[in-house]
Amino acid sequence: VQLQASGGGSVQTGGSLILSCAGSGRTFSDYAAGWFRQAPGKERECVAGISWNGDNTYYADFVKGRFTVSRDNAKNTMYLQMNDLKPEDTAVYYCAIGPGSLLITTHWAEFNSWGQGTLVTVSS
Repeated sequence: VQLQASGGGSVQTGGSLILSCAGSGRTFSDYAAGWFRQAPGKERECVAGISWNGDNTYYADFVKGRFTVSRDNAKNTMYLQMNDLKPEDTAVYYCAIGPGSLLITTHWAEFNSWGQGTLVTVSS
């Protein structure tokens, strides 16, 4: 599976963006997937995750209530709706698939098929 994240951009505090993660290959829908981000000088961290069928989701505490993860397996695409963006959300955002169909981990080292990230910049 190959993944490509898109939808990043520059917004002001309080703004919104929708990120998309397009998967190529027939097996994207078989795997859990996650959104991660990495700011300069910081470790890559999980923002949100979703099981293969969308029944289970995970959100990091710092995005709960602001971000929503979803997927459309018919389109081999995962989304991240980001609302009420803050300057501390500034980072390169990546998507990746998990080790299996269930969302059993959120550690970046357990995920695979990293695509090129998309930059999100939030100004105050």
